[in-house]
Amino acid sequence: MANIVIQVSKSDITKMKEYYQPFNTGKTPPGSVFVAKKDNCTITAYRSGKIMFQGAGNEAEAKQWGTPTANTAKTTKSKTSGPPLPSNISSMSVIGSDEVGKGDYFGPMTVVASYVNKEQIPLLQELGVKDSKNLTDPQIIKIAKDLLTFLPYSLLTLPNEKYNQLQASGMTQGKITAILHNQALNHLLDKLAPEKPEAILVDQFAEAAIYYRHLQGQKVICRENVFFSTKAEGIHLAVAAASILARYAFLKAFDELSVKAGFTLPKGAGVKVDQAAARLIKQKGVGALNEFTKEHFANTGKAKKMANLS
Repeated sequence: MANIVIQVSKSDITKMKEYYQPFNTGKTPPGSVFVAKKDNCTITAYRSGKIMFQGAGNEAEAKQWGTPTANTAKTTKSKTSGPPLPSNISSMSVIGSDEVGKGDYFGPMTVVASYVNKEQIPLLQELGVKDSKNLTDPQIIKIAKDLLTFLPYSLLTLPNEKYNQLQASGMTQGKITAILHNQALNHLLDKLAPEKPEAILVDQFAEAAIYYRHLQGQKVICRENVFFSTKAEGIHLAVAAASILARYAFLKAFDELSVKAGFTLPKGAGVKVDQAAARLIKQKGVGALNEFTKEHFANTGKAKKMANLS
C-alpha cells in the first residue's frame, strides 16, 4: 500500500497535533513534530508541513486534512550494467554504496554503504537527502549528523599512506575502489543480519563485469541482488545517503589534514592544489606527500617542479 503525503499549514499542524494527542506514540524522528498511530494508520507530521499517512485506512485519514502532494521527482538519465534494475527499486528497502575523494589529490578515499528501509524514504526526503554533489558542505554536515542518529551504515576510510602503498603494488584506483565497496557492503550485511535488503545498488564507477574482475581473489564477494547504475543517487535515497555520509567523513579527515599541514588545503586537483603541495614540500619535505596526497597524481610532478625539486 502506497504512502500518502499532504502539505498543510503550521496552524493545521497544531490542530492535528491536538487531534491526534490521544494516539501520540511519543516518537519524534529527526525533522518531525509528532507521530501518531490511529487504528492501523501511522501519521507522521514534519516541520516542513508535510504529513505522511501509512498503513490501512490512510486514504480516508488523509482526506480529513487535505489532498496528496504532486510527485515532482525528476527523471534521472543513467547507465546500468549487470542485471536490469527492478522497476520499483526506488521504493524498495535498499543498501546503497558510494565513494568520495577519488579525484582529490589531498585527502583520503571514503566509501560508505547505507541501508534505507522503504518505510524511511519519506523521512530521508524530509531531511533533504539527495546527491551530495548538489549540496553545500554545511548542508552535508547537518544532514549527515541527522542520518548518523538512526541510519545503519558502514564507513571505510583509506588513508593516503595505505592508498599509495596499494597503488605502488600495482593496484589500479578502480580495483581499490571495488574492494572498498565490497568490504563496506559485506560489513553492513553482517550488521543487518538476519534482516536482508531487497536490493543492493552500487553507484557505478565501473561496469559490473569489470567490478567483479577487480574482486577476484577476495574471500567474500557480495553478489546477491546487487545492481549497478551511474547517477544512482537519483535512483534510490540509500545511495544519496551513502554519498552524504562519505562526503561528511571525507570533510572531517580533510580538515584534520589541514590542521597537520598548518594551512588550509584545497580540494580537487587543480593549480591551487599544485601550489599547496609545493608549499607543503618546502615546509615539511617531499616525504610528507605520502601522508597528505595520492602521489601518483600528476600534481606531484608539478608540485616538485614548483618547489625546485625537479
